[in-house]
Amino acid sequence: MSGSMVQVKTPDGAFGGYLSVPPQKGPGVVVIQEIFGVNTWVRTVCDMLSRAGYVALAPDLFWRMKPNVELHPFFPEDFKVALDYYGKFNVDNGMKDIQASISFLRSSQNCTGKVGTIGFCLGGTLSYLAATRTDSDANSSYYGVGIENLLGEAGQIKKPLQLHIAGADPYVPKDVLAKLESGLKGTPGVEILVYPGLDHGFARDTDPNHYNAEGTKLAHGRSLEMFKAALR
Repeated sequence: MSGSMVQVKTPDGAFGGYLSVPPQKGPGVVVIQEIFGVNTWVRTVCDMLSRAGYVALAPDLFWRMKPNVELHPFFPEDFKVALDYYGKFNVDNGMKDIQASISFLRSSQNCTGKVGTIGFCLGGTLSYLAATRTDSDANSSYYGVGIENLLGEAGQIKKPLQLHIAGADPYVPKDVLAKLESGLKGTPGVEILVYPGLDHGFARDTDPNHYNAEGTKLAHGRSLEMFKAALR
């Protein structure tokens, strides 16, 4: 396993990403950032996936605003800056960059061909959209915000999708969860997985205010099981 920075070329320009590669060829996974950029924690997620045998790439989705943004949620000033980037972020451009990242992995000599996504917070929403707008083979969305406003795209879902929902997430209250369950009911391959009592960001082990080890282990285990079935 090794990690390095790479460049992904697109018609709009090139952007950076952190790539973690396992010892043997494996399927690919695009790791989609939170509003804090490709920070230390995002890179550890890539490394975790590569230890499990996946070629993991975390693209810098804020590059059109400022390359190499790296912020941390437990610093108030960083949180304020992150919210500003979030407000300016163009989802359509972000999805183009995610598709470019998927294609980058497919063409990599280290990748066996199939590619999934895993995303958190902002990335959780984008991972849902990867299921509706890209050619990804499986998608795992952690506590995405605003997915209830995107349910009109659910008919485009053709590949496995997991939605990991924190039961005590203030951004995804019970009425929103009910909308998700109703709007996605009967959609083939979709699982809505609720983690009672856990907060938004529960999988972020660099954040002592939100991290839950047991919930993270369960969620990652479910993601890896889906990837094993869909990507290998």
